[in-house]
Amino acid sequence: MLTSRERSETKRLPMMPVRDVVIFPHMMTPFVVGRESSVRALEEALAADKRIFLATQHDASVDEPKPDEIYQAGTIVNIVQSLKLPDGNIKVLVEGMDRAKTISVDAEEGYFRATVRTFSFKVESGPQLEALVGRVTTLFEQYVKLSQNLNYETMIAAIRVDDPGRLADTVGANLQLTIEEKQELLEIFDPVERLARVADILDIEIEKLNMDRTIQGRVKRQMEKAQKEYYLNEKIKAIQKELGRGEKSEYDELKKKIETAGMSPDAKQKALAELKRLEGMPPMSAESTVSRNYLDWLLAVPWKKRSREIRDLKHAEAVLESDHYGLEKIKERILEFLAVRRLVKHPKGSILCFVGPPGVGKTSLGMSIARATGRQFVRLSLGGVRDEAEIRGHRRTYIGALPGQIIQMMKKAGTRNPVFMLDEVDKMSMDFRGDPSAALLEVLDPEQNYMFVDHYLDVEYDLSQVFFICTANVLHTVPPALQDRMEVIRLSGYTELEKLEIAKRFLIRKQMEQTGLTGKQIRFQDDGVTTLIQHYTREAGVRNLEREIGNICRKVARAVVNAGKKEESKLETAEVTAEKVPGYLGPLKFRELLAEKQNEVGAATGLAWTEVGGQILTTEATIMEGKGKLTTTGKLGDVMQESAQAAMSYIRSRAQLLGLPRDFYRHLDIHVHVPEGAIPKDGPSAGITIATTLCSALAKIPVRSNVAMTGEITLRGRVLPIGGLKEKLLAAHRHGISEVVLPRDNEKDLPDIPEAIRKEMKLHFVESMDEVLKIALEREIVAAPLAAGAAPVEIPAQRGEEQLH
Repeated sequence: MLTSRERSETKRLPMMPVRDVVIFPHMMTPFVVGRESSVRALEEALAADKRIFLATQHDASVDEPKPDEIYQAGTIVNIVQSLKLPDGNIKVLVEGMDRAKTISVDAEEGYFRATVRTFSFKVESGPQLEALVGRVTTLFEQYVKLSQNLNYETMIAAIRVDDPGRLADTVGANLQLTIEEKQELLEIFDPVERLARVADILDIEIEKLNMDRTIQGRVKRQMEKAQKEYYLNEKIKAIQKELGRGEKSEYDELKKKIETAGMSPDAKQKALAELKRLEGMPPMSAESTVSRNYLDWLLAVPWKKRSREIRDLKHAEAVLESDHYGLEKIKERILEFLAVRRLVKHPKGSILCFVGPPGVGKTSLGMSIARATGRQFVRLSLGGVRDEAEIRGHRRTYIGALPGQIIQMMKKAGTRNPVFMLDEVDKMSMDFRGDPSAALLEVLDPEQNYMFVDHYLDVEYDLSQVFFICTANVLHTVPPALQDRMEVIRLSGYTELEKLEIAKRFLIRKQMEQTGLTGKQIRFQDDGVTTLIQHYTREAGVRNLEREIGNICRKVARAVVNAGKKEESKLETAEVTAEKVPGYLGPLKFRELLAEKQNEVGAATGLAWTEVGGQILTTEATIMEGKGKLTTTGKLGDVMQESAQAAMSYIRSRAQLLGLPRDFYRHLDIHVHVPEGAIPKDGPSAGITIATTLCSALAKIPVRSNVAMTGEITLRGRVLPIGGLKEKLLAAHRHGISEVVLPRDNEKDLPDIPEAIRKEMKLHFVESMDEVLKIALEREIVAAPLAAGAAPVEIPAQRGEEQLH
């Protein structure tokens, strides 16, 4: 140990709390005393031996601190001078004598009197202490040289002392430290320990000063460089002016562009103000680059340029017919839009939303509309977008800020009235950065989008002449407020006949061009294309059909190349017929599910709607011995399970009329399964299918395999309407089903069904389950005779039948 405690001494002195200052021993410190309690303590000390105990208070904003709000460690000082000022305050000069620690603090007549204890230490000299003193002296000399606030000569003279404790206090008092750090030094009573702590603090402070000096030097060099560039640029301007080359500057050109751009008054005023700011900036500064980019964007956006519209209805109809087969409703809507444009000079922009499964031509239809109307076409994919700034842009305060995609696409279009397609509007998401679908509410509202404000441009921009077209596969993920702003047009899947026509008119020709084949090298027959449609694709659209046609074309192209130029003329035309398709594409991928299927007990065919079109669902039921339990499997949703419960309750209520004993369910377990088991299913439209399956299983009567059905069932056996009728009938037609049982209330949807399907399929519209069973089962159910003495069960009458007893 380098130190040892010799003795401690207790003293009782007046105490004065001080603010924002820590008094060290051996230091001369002036300060002003103004608080009444402090003045009383000072007067008490002056009347005695001029000794007073000073301790720093924790919070400088407290006027009358309590003893526990004052640090325990402080300094006993000698009052060297005191001077009363005119305002009643007293200016004092004190000299630190010794550090002490409070034992107790008492309040006496308006001031504090403290009992304090001082400690004295004996320091043993040696090489270790000398090395520490030398290190502190050297570090403090470096600190004084680097610091601009301390006089070198004065400080060096002050630290020429032999006592290590006094050296530590002198250095600590002159360092630029916080009150807390200085108080920490004051509370270390051991001189050697205190000196070691001062050495550590000096290392840190010298490192800070070196860093500050490096940064200041770098900033100075950059400023000198910027001033030099500014000076030289001004010289160049003056020289060019003398030579007569500088009359038309870059700023004059920008101003001319702003004047002729056709901006709104607000945008023009903002652009001119920004140009004025740009002129006053150094050309090489970062801020001038930001201002220049902003002006470039303002000038790049189309303010007055418009595409000249083609308003010839016959031309537009011809373009739409040449690009797409079918889609009559949409073509009618486009022609109506063009007719209105001819009659009204300034109509509002239209906002359409095409909803349908993948591959039915939603995106390509938007391109056809642009071609038919003579407008520019731009497309923005919103799939996966989850940042509101993608629509509205970032504010210019951000580094690297850009306008949103709406303004960027308008710049790309170059006109005020393009056809703007917002693709996959149902696949937007949201996170902590905002909700882009909410930002689209302003864009897609004709009452608001004439004053659309992008965060980057920060001026109103007119989108009212833009023809917006949105596309989506489903609507339930699109917010209701956004749906309300759009005119929804549904595109259902294509029938087999429509797919055949599309393949003949568009797909085959396109794939032949892409593979370099001619009509002499390959020829598709109708039965071959029909085989592709029925056995190699199962979709609502035509993407997979085009892919399979491309596969065949590539195989023929390879055969042509392998034959060589000499043999090419001898090569026979590749006829793609139904028999040859498996040779090109391998075994059939899909078989006709119902073509070979026999009538079965406990198995009925239902119809379902999916996001990619309609689909058939086979519903199975089996009967086992048990205790009346109904089990449903096939990953069915809550609504579908409730439909099964409702169907079972209907059958139990009509057991006698369905040829069943009244207590049949007590000794049986019934299991209903809807394949495929891994695919989730839900909805009420399988109600009559499940009821028919249960009746067939219980009555042992087969269900006709060529009949499919869809409809919701009630406990009274009524059949309620369903949705997605067109997609469901297309699925039934695709699978070769000839008869479909439908709810009577869906008869109003018949005009939406293609005429070819209505002619080929027999549609039964029913109101009750009794009608369903008469059509779906092979034979009618015979009612069971009443048991002797059994009372008939009263059953609510179904619509169209008498009350049964």
